[in-house]
Amino acid sequence: MRNRLLALTPNVLEQENLSNHTTLKIGGPCDYLIIPDTVEELINVVSFAKEQGIRLTVLGNGSNVLVDDSGIDGIVLKTTNLKTITVEGNTITAGTGVRLSTLCETALQNGLNGLCELSGVPGTVGGGVYMNAGAYGGEIKDTLTTTRYLSETFEVKTLTNEEHEFSYRKSVFQKHPEWIILESTFTLTPGNREEMKKKTVELLKKRNDAQPLEYPNAGSTFKRPEGYFAGKLIDDCKLRGCQIGGAQVSEKHCGFLVNKGGAASKDVVKLIQHIRNTVEDAFGVTLEAEIRYYKRGEDSVRL
Repeated sequence: MRNRLLALTPNVLEQENLSNHTTLKIGGPCDYLIIPDTVEELINVVSFAKEQGIRLTVLGNGSNVLVDDSGIDGIVLKTTNLKTITVEGNTITAGTGVRLSTLCETALQNGLNGLCELSGVPGTVGGGVYMNAGAYGGEIKDTLTTTRYLSETFEVKTLTNEEHEFSYRKSVFQKHPEWIILESTFTLTPGNREEMKKKTVELLKKRNDAQPLEYPNAGSTFKRPEGYFAGKLIDDCKLRGCQIGGAQVSEKHCGFLVNKGGAASKDVVKLIQHIRNTVEDAFGVTLEAEIRYYKRGEDSVRL
C-alpha cells in the first residue's frame, strides 16, 4: 500500500502519531498520514482512497480537534503544504493550508483591511472556512467571496459567499464532509497600515493575556450559548482548574481545556461531559462543543 501511495505523492508517513499534528498534543497513530504538496496530488490521493474503499480524514492545523488514543484508521490527509497565496488588487486568494495568521499578515503588508480580528486564530484557511472561524467580532464570512472545493465526484467547483450558508461556527461544508476545501478568496478594503498594525498588536496581546497559550489546547472548547458566555457559566459552576487525568479546565480562561501533560483522549471526553452536565444542572443551559472527536473505525462527531 505504501508504495502505491508514494506513486501519488512523496509525503507518506506510516503509523504516525497524530499527537504530533494536533494542537492538544493528543492522538494515537493513523494508518497513513499524507501531506500533499499540490492540489493534483490531493485529488489523486482522494480518488485512490475512494476507489479502494479506504476511510479518508482531512486535517488542517489540528486545532478544534481531539483524536482518540486508538488513532484513526485509513488515510489522514493533512493540507498544510497547500499554502499558495496571491494578492490581486483588493483580493487575496489563499490555499486551504495557509495559516490564518499568514493570511492576516499578508493583508497587513499589502495595506488591506478586514482580517485583523482573525490574526491570532490558530487554524488554517480551510479549517476557518469550514467552521466560519471568528474572534473579537470578526468572522471568516465577513470578507470571503468564493471558495473552490473538490466535490464528491472529483470536480473542482466554486461557491459564492451566500452558498457557504454561513452562521455562527457553521458552514455548508459541515453538511457535506465529502467536500474538500482547496482555496478561498477574500475581498478586503484599503486601510492605514500603521493603524491596522496597532490594532493587530493590541488584539494579539489581548489574546495572549487572556488565553492559556502556554499549554497545548484545542482553542475555545464550547460554542457561545445564546444569551450567555460559556466560560462564565463554567466559572460560575466553580469548575476553574477542575482536572481529570492530564486534562484541565484552564485556570486562566474557563472556556479552554488544556493538556497539563500526558492527557489521554478519555480524560478530555470525561471532562467535557462533566462540564456539560454540571452547567446544565446549574443553569439549564446545554453547552455545545466546538471540538470534533475522531476515533478509529467511527465517523467524527462533535463531543
